[in-house]
Amino acid sequence: MKKIITLVLFAVFVNSYAQQNTINWVTLDEAIKLQAKSPKKIMMDVYTNWCGPCKMLDKNTFHNPDVVDYVNKNFYAVKFNAEGNDVINFKGNTFSNSGYDPALANRRNSAHEFTSFLKVRAYPTIVFFDENLDVIAPVRGYQKPQQLELYLKLFNSDDYQSMSTQEDFNAYYNSFTPTFRGK
Repeated sequence: MKKIITLVLFAVFVNSYAQQNTINWVTLDEAIKLQAKSPKKIMMDVYTNWCGPCKMLDKNTFHNPDVVDYVNKNFYAVKFNAEGNDVINFKGNTFSNSGYDPALANRRNSAHEFTSFLKVRAYPTIVFFDENLDVIAPVRGYQKPQQLELYLKLFNSDDYQSMSTQEDFNAYYNSFTPTFRGK
């Protein structure tokens, strides 16, 4: 009996730790509803099922405890399959993927209309939105936790609003000291 109780407690602990170490992903519709009640910026992971760097981003960066904690406190996080079949309602427009082929669900498929609307042309791309649902910027490619930290803090603090040139960003980049742990 002691062994069973120990195993149950261990399983509860592991499950609790796994949930704490996970970003609270929501749909875009849910993020918009949440934002209406409590405004936050949105971080959208635009991925595809076949994309290796997308899987690495999810495994290595989006499960980093510092990234998880910061994103969950400061952003609504959305995953969007750039070649998926979801219908997206955004700012009075409806976006779909009329060329979607279910047989290609885990291979290259037709690009979703919302992917084109966001001007995403590479995967993964993390798109940041402000509290008014306006796109702040896309961040293309695989990001290590410390690389993503720079953008998370730049956009969350609104420091990006005072940057009008590449030199402004370069100065921010060169003075930034990451604090997130991990590779």
